[in-house]
Amino acid sequence: MRVARQPLRVTPSNGPWPLLNSAATRGLEQQALAASPPGALMELAGLATARLAVALAPCAQRYQVWCGPGNNGGDGLVAARHLHQLGKQVQVLLVADAARLPTDAAQALVRATAAGMRVQQANNPSSETDFIVDALLGLGATRAPSGKLAQAITTINASGQPTLAIDMPSGLHPDTGAVLGDEAVAANHTLSLLTLKVGCFTHQGRDHAGQVWLDNLGQTSEDASAWLNGAPSMPSRAHASHKGSHGDVAVIGGAPGMTGAAWLAASAALAAGAGRVYCSLLEHGPGMPPPQRPELMMRAQWWLEPPAVLARCTVVCGCGGGDAVAAALPALLSHAQRLVLDADALNAIAADSALAHLLRSRANKSLPTLLTPHPLEAARLLGHSAAAVQSDRLAAACELAKRFAATVLLKGSGSIIAAPGLTPIVNSSGNAALATAGTGDVLAGWAAGLWAQQPDAAAQTVASAAAWSHGHAADLFAQDHPGRPLRAAALIEALLHAS
Repeated sequence: MRVARQPLRVTPSNGPWPLLNSAATRGLEQQALAASPPGALMELAGLATARLAVALAPCAQRYQVWCGPGNNGGDGLVAARHLHQLGKQVQVLLVADAARLPTDAAQALVRATAAGMRVQQANNPSSETDFIVDALLGLGATRAPSGKLAQAITTINASGQPTLAIDMPSGLHPDTGAVLGDEAVAANHTLSLLTLKVGCFTHQGRDHAGQVWLDNLGQTSEDASAWLNGAPSMPSRAHASHKGSHGDVAVIGGAPGMTGAAWLAASAALAAGAGRVYCSLLEHGPGMPPPQRPELMMRAQWWLEPPAVLARCTVVCGCGGGDAVAAALPALLSHAQRLVLDADALNAIAADSALAHLLRSRANKSLPTLLTPHPLEAARLLGHSAAAVQSDRLAAACELAKRFAATVLLKGSGSIIAAPGLTPIVNSSGNAALATAGTGDVLAGWAAGLWAQQPDAAAQTVASAAAWSHGHAADLFAQDHPGRPLRAAALIEALLHAS
């Protein structure tokens, strides 16, 4: 981990970054506390918060600092004192019993009072404020806030004022990114202390954390519960190369009424750089390529080709496959050298134990597989509900990877890329512009197109690169078209130009 002399802005372009869960962060915190004078770590945290607050809102004069019952509240008290000493008007709202504060937080309260500040209970907060600091719960949130803490969160969100959360937005689970109760603080910025927490980057975390900053307070750790990815290096193309140098992709999908999904996947594989792309539709006959993509080659029932032919391609199966895809899966699971399974292929495997056995057996034959489920497809494979998958996306992706001996790209906000025996990856890019039909088909095809060019690359590496590029294209689109959806066909062109 890099050592921060000042808060570092965490963006999709400047990764990778190590992410730590709450247990690992607590361990690092205990080491730092043992090596520091009493209160020293809290002083560093509060000073870093005050400096960032002023940098984010240099014209603000009226600050409101909400302090909770733990050390996160102590960090807020220190930040409030520094803001006060800078001449700012600071209203400190303590949502806690002052007599029961932890030792360092109690000392921070004494020092704030000694500096001439009035610390009041959060009974009648002023509505006249320019900037809010959330120091209610932070890393300590593991259950739904209640009583005055829940009321404080509601008041902060209703204010409409820019908000900086210390460590974690209050009410957000630090490991899963799930909102623990009815509401969590929707911060514009989050200053993560010591470590970056997984929960800020997946599930509901990105909606609540806003722009994340890191101040490691001079501490370093070699551990990572997961990695937040950064921009991948794209495969180079030698001058003397030809279409056969960049691999072949075969797309099997497109049952009657759903051929568009297969076309999207095939077109994306072509745009990603695959040398040749074949499309084998599950409707009757070989079909015709869409007029805007005459480069695609049609093959009827390609999965019935000899095993040696199946082994030469990177295969995408399932996009718009419907029930008909089940007939193609046994041959593909048995012989495809590199296999991307999406959508209805995953549903078929979830419903058929024989297909699930074939999938697990691929690892024994050194045949890598990438699964690209959305939460409901993941739930079917695991026998859970979609809500259970979403409640701990990291755990669900890792369980899927272990159960099927395959790499898993669990789609959603903060997509998770998990592989057996490897540290999982959280995707740092993307936004709600991708919430349109067909963008998942594009992702599957793009991943296959990258993999075809790098046949020896690990599936997790390919999946991470594909997810990041997919999200990055949407991020660039959103800059020019805020709030607008990105249609899947347009996403392919956006990917091509963003690469």
